[in-house]
Amino acid sequence: MKLSNKIWAMALIGAAGFAACEKVADLPFHADGKPVVLSASASNVALKAADATAGVLTFNWTDPEYSIDSTRVKFLLQVDSAGKNFSNPVTTQINGARTATITGRELNNILLRFGGSVTTVRGLDMRVVSSHANNNEQFISNAVKVTAAGFSDSSALTGSTSKVTLTLNTSANKAITFNWTPSFSGFNGTVSYVMQYDSAGKNFTSPQEIALTAGAFSKDLTQGEVNETALSENVAGGTQGKLQYRIKATTNLGTIAYSNAWDLTIDTYVPILRFYMPGSYQAETGNGNNWDPGTAPELIRDVRPGLLNVMYYIYIYLPAGAEFKVTQGRGWDVNYGGTGGTLAQNGDNFKVTSAGVYRVSIDRVNLKYNITAGRMGFVGEATGAGWDPGSTFPNYAGGLVGNNLFVGITDLKSGQWKLIDNNKWNDGSNTVSETRSYGSAGGPGSVMEVNGANFQSVAAPGRYRVIWDGRNPDKIVYDMNAAAEMRVVGDGLTGVNAWDPGASPQMTYLGNGVWRITLALTAGKDFKFLAGNAWGAFDYEDAGNGRIKWDGGPNFKTPATSGTYTITLNEHNGTYTITP
Repeated sequence: MKLSNKIWAMALIGAAGFAACEKVADLPFHADGKPVVLSASASNVALKAADATAGVLTFNWTDPEYSIDSTRVKFLLQVDSAGKNFSNPVTTQINGARTATITGRELNNILLRFGGSVTTVRGLDMRVVSSHANNNEQFISNAVKVTAAGFSDSSALTGSTSKVTLTLNTSANKAITFNWTPSFSGFNGTVSYVMQYDSAGKNFTSPQEIALTAGAFSKDLTQGEVNETALSENVAGGTQGKLQYRIKATTNLGTIAYSNAWDLTIDTYVPILRFYMPGSYQAETGNGNNWDPGTAPELIRDVRPGLLNVMYYIYIYLPAGAEFKVTQGRGWDVNYGGTGGTLAQNGDNFKVTSAGVYRVSIDRVNLKYNITAGRMGFVGEATGAGWDPGSTFPNYAGGLVGNNLFVGITDLKSGQWKLIDNNKWNDGSNTVSETRSYGSAGGPGSVMEVNGANFQSVAAPGRYRVIWDGRNPDKIVYDMNAAAEMRVVGDGLTGVNAWDPGASPQMTYLGNGVWRITLALTAGKDFKFLAGNAWGAFDYEDAGNGRIKWDGGPNFKTPATSGTYTITLNEHNGTYTITP
């Protein structure tokens, strides 16, 4: 009985196992997948700008036959330069679908990704990598080869006008605004832009460039800037010419695209010409490097009618034996020298025998020059010289304290007056040797005119300090303030309240800009010169090497040993001394 039951049970088990085997055999069989077969709709694509948004290349591939739902299948469409073995491909992920279409701009940006000229025909290798969504069971398809050439995808440039009339007086005004669209739209790298210009008809064979602000798609040019572009393309000042402007865009991979050209007709003006004075004196006098136009002092432009861009001059100290020339601009391309008063391009060096202050004048049109004593004095009803220039020097003169910078101290009374650089009046010749007198109808700080209006009567007669300031050659101004007193103020005065102007001792005026005082000084302390009994008055600071300045700087230092010293301040020479 037990055996029979056991046999029966085994029979049942066997039957069940047979039935199970039959059930599995009835299910469909799926492998682990296989590489897809890729095909492309074209083997050669020549892109045009009109193709930007259109589909230009369609890919299809076969079923990888994974044993999973198709929505869980991932495909990577990869594109690389031909022969690169997909070492750095551009990759697009497609989920589920077995087709993909690339637009003209997408293909163009793929070409940009590989650098070089986007319009050059190049070979591309394309393939599909299939896998599960979690990247398992990856298979690589066949490689499809396609040749393609892109389009430049350049900026579109527009300007606010196509003709400009420029003048020197309005050179700071805006002349034109350029706007442009981005190049390489959709490119995920960086793109830099510059503006180029060239003479019309030259097809930008030798363009010059204007820097642009990063990220900007607009550029304003002033009349002066447009004039410079025209002059640099050999359009003569005072004539009409035509230039073309365009935008050059460059990707970080070196691909370049050029915008359309914008034509601009330009009525130019004669620009400001600037002259400089390089020579052997520069290093010794603190005027830069010897024979270096880039660091040489600039000559003043005479802006009187008919003399603009014609006459130039400078007041300057030159050591004995100094040699020099003048250059148009900060280079040697156009330079002048001369002998016997005749100016000559590429001529002999100018020379001075004795050290002193000189006025150097040139006339670049009539080719004349003059080198004479450089000086500045007071003349007029309000001065001790009266209206007689011959009585001005030396008793009513100032002193040169820097290039084109004079300081003079004199007594002024009621009446008009001027400053003058010679002992006779201007003769109206407009020649390099003529006298220049200076005046202004405005108050201190105003611009002076050569041989212009008189200075007006001072409100309170007395001793005044007058500064003739041509350090800015575009704007010669004057300043003046009371010179009734000069004090030594600081914490280095023995027995005197520190930095107390009202309690500080006054110097004695000796004439010709010279002040002096003898007093006890404490070692290693500070002081300065103050032309009044309260802060806010005109003062001098230390310019180093025994020289003074009034436009800001460190305090003067007392000697290393305490004791009684004599301090001498010479405003006309711009110096000071401290002696035991």
